[in-house]
Amino acid sequence: MTDVDASFSFLSSIADILKEDFNSNYEEWEKSPFVWVKSLAPGTKGKFGIRLISSWCGAKGFRTDSCPDSEADLLINGHRAEVKFSTLWEAGFYKFQQIRDQNYEFLIAIGISPFDAHCWVIKKSVLYDNVIGHQPQHTGASGT
Repeated sequence: MTDVDASFSFLSSIADILKEDFNSNYEEWEKSPFVWVKSLAPGTKGKFGIRLISSWCGAKGFRTDSCPDSEADLLINGHRAEVKFSTLWEAGFYKFQQIRDQNYEFLIAIGISPFDAHCWVIKKSVLYDNVIGHQPQHTGASGT
């Protein structure tokens, strides 16, 4: 074994010990049908969330179409919808980010846990009352 091989082996053993500090719910996700979603890049997770909602709505008899502009993600029975997706964070909550003041009627927030799913459909007026303009989300504390 070379010094490089020994160093790599030693580094790997340290990482194996530290893994528990960073992946406390890893085993639970490992058995989940959604385990592969955890490894997707953030933008790809968002696209997955949009397709998941579109497919689910279509299977339930709703008409779904792509939105003709970037102000909303989907048209569901002609209504403009923004979709936000999150997997369960290690702290036990979902985090739906970058909720912007764009041209949509409602937001669909879909959260996936290892063996459960949660979904909220939120009217834009509720977002104005509680999120948009209230919670800094972009460009630090000055963001809206």
